[in-house]
Amino acid sequence: MNIDGIIDNIFPLPATSKQKLKQNITEVTHPKGFILMESDKVVPYIYFLKKGIVRAFAPSENNDITFWFGAEGEPVVSMKSYVEEKPGYESIELLEDCTLYRLETSKLKILYNEDIHIANWGRKFAERELIKTEELIISRQYKTALERYKDLLRDKPYLIQRVQLGHIASYLGITQSSLSRIRAEIR
Repeated sequence: MNIDGIIDNIFPLPATSKQKLKQNITEVTHPKGFILMESDKVVPYIYFLKKGIVRAFAPSENNDITFWFGAEGEPVVSMKSYVEEKPGYESIELLEDCTLYRLETSKLKILYNEDIHIANWGRKFAERELIKTEELIISRQYKTALERYKDLLRDKPYLIQRVQLGHIASYLGITQSSLSRIRAEIR
C-alpha cells in the first residue's frame, strides 16, 4: 500500500499538510526475522507497512507471547515510546521481508506544533491505536479461543497462509495442539 493511501486511511489531510508529512517519511526494507523494535528500548520512530507482515510479542523465558499482527497499510508503533518517550513493552519481528515507511517521532511532534491538520491527523492516529488495544483486551477477556479464531478468520484470513501456526496459537492464547483441534472442528 502506498503512503498516500495509508495517510488518508488514518485521516485525510489537505495537500500541503500531506506533503509536509511525506517529506519526513523514508522508505526502508528489512529481511524476514529482523527485529524492528525491541522491548525495554525507546523506539524513536513509527512505521507504516507498505509490504509484509509483522508480529508484536512479549519475550519470555519459555516462549514468546504474540499479541498482535500487522500487515500492509497498518501502523507499527510502540505507543509507550511514541507518547511518553519511554521504553516499550513489545518487540516487533518481521515475519516476511518487509518494506516500511519510517517517520521519526520527534519530527512528527514538531509538525504537530506547526500544522493543525497534521496535529488532528496525529490525534486520529492515536485514537485508532487506542481502539485496537481496547478491542484486543475485550477479546482476551470475554471471548473463547474458538471465537477469537473465528474473528481472525473473518478479519484477517490471509494470516492463516502467511503466518506460522505457532504464532497464531500464541496470539489466541492456546497451544498449537488446541489450535489444531479448533481448526478440525471448523472444517
